[in-house]
Amino acid sequence: MTPRATSQPDDQGREPKTASPRAADRIRRSARDLFYHQGIRAVGVDAIVAEAGVTKPSLYRSFSSKDELAAAYLRDYEHEFWRRFDAAADAHPGDPRAQILAYFTGLAERTGLPGYRGCGLTNACVEYPEPGHPARQVAVANKQKVRERLVDLARRMGARDPEALGDGLQLLLEGAYVSSQMLGPEGPVRHLAAVAARLIDASLE
Repeated sequence: MTPRATSQPDDQGREPKTASPRAADRIRRSARDLFYHQGIRAVGVDAIVAEAGVTKPSLYRSFSSKDELAAAYLRDYEHEFWRRFDAAADAHPGDPRAQILAYFTGLAERTGLPGYRGCGLTNACVEYPEPGHPARQVAVANKQKVRERLVDLARRMGARDPEALGDGLQLLLEGAYVSSQMLGPEGPVRHLAAVAARLIDASLE
């Protein structure tokens, strides 16, 4: 969500009706860190404003509710996801197989970074089973786009059954997000790119 425009106090010293962009940005950054590492449900508004160094009214001037803030966090997270995914594609123009394997290789490496907790969008789906929850809606929409992208890449590779290959790659992706949190970078995720390569090659024969 784009921070709303700021306004200045009037000549009677009354507080502006909207939070400043700087305060809104601090709130987003703090929420992103807390939600990702501790879970959305586990983090209260008080913890977010304390971390951001703002007041609770400032938060509610930028975000009508914690649910809206959670959805904004996930939209920011999704932007980061596509930036990484597209960077892997840009590094291998015209080679969809290499594009997928480059992203999977990078993911396996990221699981070893301090504080890694899988995919924030996947985690949100686990936290919020209710179909109508704003956070879940953002997360599910992302997963649907990822599926479409993987199927398209499979089709461009010439797979016999693009949907089956795309779905198989997404299953590997989601498994990597979850298993890496349980077994770490030395667990099954270390074979992620190699297994994906074998799946792709078997689908092209």
